[in-house]
Amino acid sequence: NSMKPTQVMIVEDEALVGIDIQDNLINYGYQVVGISSTGESALENAVKTRPEVILMDIQLKGKMDGIDAAKQIRQHLDVPIIY
Repeated sequence: NSMKPTQVMIVEDEALVGIDIQDNLINYGYQVVGISSTGESALENAVKTRPEVILMDIQLKGKMDGIDAAKQIRQHLDVPIIY
């Protein structure tokens, strides 16, 4: 099968939760292009890796919550963001 897996980026500030989500996604055949723990790093990583979908935690440590991070990302990328 030549279809490449969907590239997913995870934004989650609880490391164990992020790893658990990543493991589940990989088991379902997705490619995880990164796990970000802050809105700021999510924006930077999204622009760098250009994922096809982003799983966004709303409650994030730092200055930016998930809603703010999503708004900023959407200014740079047309990517679906799932909360």
